[in-house]
Amino acid sequence: MTVFERVKKLCDEQGMSIVELEEKIGFGRNSLYKWKKQNPKTETLEKVADYFDVSTDYLLGRTDKKRYYDLTEKDEQAIQRELKKIIDGEDVDSAFAAFDGRVLEELNEEDRELLIQSWANTLRLTKRMAKQKFTRKDYRK
Repeated sequence: MTVFERVKKLCDEQGMSIVELEEKIGFGRNSLYKWKKQNPKTETLEKVADYFDVSTDYLLGRTDKKRYYDLTEKDEQAIQRELKKIIDGEDVDSAFAAFDGRVLEELNEEDRELLIQSWANTLRLTKRMAKQKFTRKDYRK
């Protein structure tokens, strides 16, 4: 995928056109379309990356991870292990300790699933926030 295609994909996700992006960033008309055939300058690439809150490595195709604080497969595995501990009532230090296995068994299937998904989302959010806060600045790009 080219740099232009990645920018186009990001624009589509935001519900905007390339022309609208050029206007918002202050680029000349059709300047991003030139990226189909030539490599962008560092400064312009950084402006686009900053606008979408993605890494320049993502735009260049060096990684599929958009942001340094996005969760990795390893993070997801750790979340699933923690979630299992919470569900099984093994995590006594957790804020969820009040919800032991008996409480989950008393819920109907839909409510049980919603509660588990809520815990999973909370764990993902806290892990992402911790990465944002505690990742050293030299590792962020």
